[in-house]
Amino acid sequence: MEIFDYLQRYDYEQLVFCQDENSGLKAIIAIHDTTLGPALGGTRMWTYQSESEAIIDALRLARGMTYKAAASGLNLGGGKAVIIGDPKKAKSEALFRSFGRYIQGLNGRYITAEDVGTTVADMDLIHLETNYVTGVSPAFGSSGNPSPVTAYGVFRGMKAAAKVAFGSDNLSGKVVAVQGVGNVAYNLCRHLHEEGAHLIVTDINQENVARAVADFGAKAVGVNEIFQVGCDIFSPCALGAVMNDETIPLIKAKVIAGAANNQLKEERHGDQIHTMGLIYAPDYVINAGGLINVADELEGYNRERALKKVETIYDNILKVFDISARDNIPSYQAADRMAEERISSMAKSRNTFLRDGKSVLSR
Repeated sequence: MEIFDYLQRYDYEQLVFCQDENSGLKAIIAIHDTTLGPALGGTRMWTYQSESEAIIDALRLARGMTYKAAASGLNLGGGKAVIIGDPKKAKSEALFRSFGRYIQGLNGRYITAEDVGTTVADMDLIHLETNYVTGVSPAFGSSGNPSPVTAYGVFRGMKAAAKVAFGSDNLSGKVVAVQGVGNVAYNLCRHLHEEGAHLIVTDINQENVARAVADFGAKAVGVNEIFQVGCDIFSPCALGAVMNDETIPLIKAKVIAGAANNQLKEERHGDQIHTMGLIYAPDYVINAGGLINVADELEGYNRERALKKVETIYDNILKVFDISARDNIPSYQAADRMAEERISSMAKSRNTFLRDGKSVLSR
């Protein structure tokens, strides 16, 4: 790939390559946009088939974090890091501490967190070398397990989508089909059950299904049946690309609102959902509770304050549908437009750079 052409095409700011022969570190840090603030995004550790694949993954994920932070109203930009290696075999204290020194070298332009293939323990090792890391152990001031907070944000966003679709955000009596009942979705089911919703669930892990059935009186169905059950709300909380040519025609729900990332297999599927008149809550807006939660750690974590911020996902979802109606565009495009409008507005207003108490006009 022509790296600089790619960076210019999608307005990336920086791509950093990190290597340490002694520890075996091979890492890439991508910083997409810092208009709103420092770039925050997790560190993923994966056995990439090639260096090009790792670079593309870091760049793609960093850009997604820019939109997620902007749409959430956070004073943060978008970044992401990937470490090339098998997370089951290649981890070591030396590797993560070496990576932490690279993060420290960016002097706050990039703040990392846990992601696929990394853990709280790994973040603790990075923390030994830099303070520019979130999601560390609670002993270091972290927020702990983000799943309940992410679930609460999805619940709030689902209520907002229901208001658009049904005229009321009361979910009592509504039938919600939940695909995947992992940590986030289990907590989402708890909120829905407490509000009086009726649950239909599925998961490849039967223990997860059994727990939801026992705790919430949910009805269990097969993994392929979940798409065509009679329901008011379909909630994808498992794999990405779940909205595709095969599944969309089967959906009987009026609302699609769930915790999964990258729910649309292709953008055209968002167009198809819009044409069908379905209310789709864009994934990176509705599932931003985890990001909002760890961002609060940067101020000295306060759970009550963090939950108050997560509640604003309700308003953000309503804004998305306002833009969708205003511009007559699908909701996934409206979410992008909301993020882009905020970034553009701040880029124009920040034409004065303050340094050491002096004002210097930017050029």
